[in-house]
Amino acid sequence: MSIVTIRNVEFLNNPARFLDPYHFRVTFECIATLPEDLEWRLIYVSSPGNEELDQELDDCLVGPVPVGVNAFEFEGAPPNPSKIPPEDVLGVAALILTGSYKDQEFVRVGYYQNTEYDNDEMKENPPDPIRFDRLVRDINQKPRVTRFQIKWDIAPPQPQTAVAAGAANSAAVPSADDLDEEDGTEPSTNGKPTS
Repeated sequence: MSIVTIRNVEFLNNPARFLDPYHFRVTFECIATLPEDLEWRLIYVSSPGNEELDQELDDCLVGPVPVGVNAFEFEGAPPNPSKIPPEDVLGVAALILTGSYKDQEFVRVGYYQNTEYDNDEMKENPPDPIRFDRLVRDINQKPRVTRFQIKWDIAPPQPQTAVAAGAANSAAVPSADDLDEEDGTEPSTNGKPTS
């Protein structure tokens, strides 16, 4: 069972220029108090076949984390153009947000990012060299979420069985229909027999 569950990731500047920072808000729920910080990292993947080209754009620590719904805003630098192979600049890349606790990754949220020129002429005839100042990015809003089981070192709250107060110890109360009226008295009013 995960102690932390992501509820929403909202990109606050999408679409945007390729060289603009990423700005987004993460909302998550925590079911137990976490004494240690959560670490969040933003990674740009330009070449899926070559992990060495992945760029960690930024990371941040959030904590201590109380029980309940929490949110924070995160701003990450754009990718360094000089570290992206020219053939991988245009088209689809990946943007990954990871969440970790005590150096253990518990969630990975991946997005596809499409990068293209901001006008039709450059889209049809891309300039050489690449004009990064004329590129725009658009992040797909349907993420792929992967969750990992980790050792939280925290006991989640145990669900309590709902029992009405006093119900477990009280005796059955007979219905008025079950009472014997053989003694000839009429039913009582305010505790006094009426005969």
